[in-house]
Amino acid sequence: MKSKCLLLINLLVLHYLAVLCVSQDFDFFYFVQQWPGSYCDSDKNSCCYPPTGKPAADFGIHGLWPNYKNGSYPQNCDPKDPFNESEIAELISSMIRNWPSLACPSSYGKSFWSHEWEKHGTCSESVFDQYSYFDTSLSLKQQTKLLQSLQSAGINPDGGSYSLANIKDAIKKGTGKTPWIECNENSSGNSQLYQVYLCVDSSGSNLIECPVFPKGKCGSAIEFPTF
Repeated sequence: MKSKCLLLINLLVLHYLAVLCVSQDFDFFYFVQQWPGSYCDSDKNSCCYPPTGKPAADFGIHGLWPNYKNGSYPQNCDPKDPFNESEIAELISSMIRNWPSLACPSSYGKSFWSHEWEKHGTCSESVFDQYSYFDTSLSLKQQTKLLQSLQSAGINPDGGSYSLANIKDAIKKGTGKTPWIECNENSSGNSQLYQVYLCVDSSGSNLIECPVFPKGKCGSAIEFPTF
């Protein structure tokens, strides 16, 4: 009898933990966009264009990631809700344009989107279903207009070197919020603009100042490669 009671208690504990896992257990989102020229001009990545051809020379979405204020983040919260392409069918054409995969082998992006939903999106199920997760990400890209903000400040993807401070200032002027810039190195070992992080409140509705930035740093001047 005692063993049966212990088993029941264990099952109840596991159920409780599972419920916690899919509840809103995060503080904010990172909305991350990637410059394709920097992805492709790096020894760390193999670059393959989608079957539709070379994407536009614009920032592409990497993901919308739930995070904690202490710098950690939840992941893979609900294995019972795998990516289902049929749920976002009407978004596919926009996602191919705005959320392209440059990984090899060439693909339309399904495995990329699947990874983002299952690792990050499932941890925001208290806020989003699959459709609204991807639709919100697409809307945030249109709202932030990173390339337009940079070009308005004379910062162009021409292979030139630009002040990191000026890049941050241009994006802050355009979005109203302070970005965090991630750099990678090109094939010559030079630091370049790779990804831009902006923060979004836990409802997924509003840009906010980031409670915490990721770790890592760029040089005081970085390249903005062509694509």
